[in-house]
Amino acid sequence: MNNNNLLINDKKLPGDLAMWFFILAELTVFAMFFIGFAITEYLNQQLFIEGKAQLHTASGVINTIALITSSLFVALSVNALHQNKVKQIVWYLIFALLFAFIYLFVKSWEYQSLFLQGIDIETNTFFTLYFLITAFHFLHVVLGMVILIFMLLKAVKNAYKENHSGFESGACYWHMVDMLWIILFPLIYVI
Repeated sequence: MNNNNLLINDKKLPGDLAMWFFILAELTVFAMFFIGFAITEYLNQQLFIEGKAQLHTASGVINTIALITSSLFVALSVNALHQNKVKQIVWYLIFALLFAFIYLFVKSWEYQSLFLQGIDIETNTFFTLYFLITAFHFLHVVLGMVILIFMLLKAVKNAYKENHSGFESGACYWHMVDMLWIILFPLIYVI
């Protein structure tokens, strides 16, 4: 029983505390976006129904699967890190990046498709919010990919052998990006 108490007391947040403050700040900004979107939708229901009907729900589903799969590979890389399996870490991060790239490709295609229909940020309130929120998330995916590439390059050099904090921080950021999409997708595309 004493050993169990010791294990419980030794648990800590993964990564650096500074990253958790950054994640909290990012989540706060997105929460404001989501609340603003929901209130504006409540006040303009017909406009939002028509706007959502013009979106490519299939691309949203593909992007959801891509980001969840990417997050799975990041989680597997963290597990491999704790087992000091450098080759597995590298491959898992490569797969995570490939699925993240799928997200960027599909989202870019979706933007291009809307632009070709004459739909842009100035079309109406729905599309103003759609482009602002999804583009802001898109930029977070790009930043997350930069972080994953940095983690990959350091992992190749086995630089995380002694200290896992930086790797865990990057993984936490990536999981935040994924979680935000899981909220964003139903809010903007489905509900």
